[in-house]
Amino acid sequence: MAARKHIACFALVVDDYDRAIDFYVNALGFELREDRLLGAVPGNAAKRWVVVAPVGAETGVLLAQAANDAQRASIGRQTGGRVGFFLHTDDFRRDHAAMLAKGVHFVESPREEAYGTVVVFEDPYGNRWDLVEPRG
Repeated sequence: MAARKHIACFALVVDDYDRAIDFYVNALGFELREDRLLGAVPGNAAKRWVVVAPVGAETGVLLAQAANDAQRASIGRQTGGRVGFFLHTDDFRRDHAAMLAKGVHFVESPREEAYGTVVVFEDPYGNRWDLVEPRG
């Protein structure tokens, strides 16, 4: 029998923990799963372990506050301008309307594709996400 594996979380470099939590929890409706103090980083604020995720999702997003110039330079550019993150929904219209009402920036109008209804939005850092209601 093969071992069961899954991606627990992936890191997204951000400029500020609390600003990122506010967007992902309040604008996207994610839940805050963890927010633990890890200790001080020399020359920076205290490091935290902050994980957010859509309600019921297995995989979380680790919000990693940039701690140096190289990390700060990567904020919003982790996928080179491509859509790098894909948020599936069971009700596109509901979630699109809620996100619009919360001020989420969409870079296009919703469109129908062979795989479902989709629209691209950006987080406050410029990372591009697809909101997708898959077909079938």
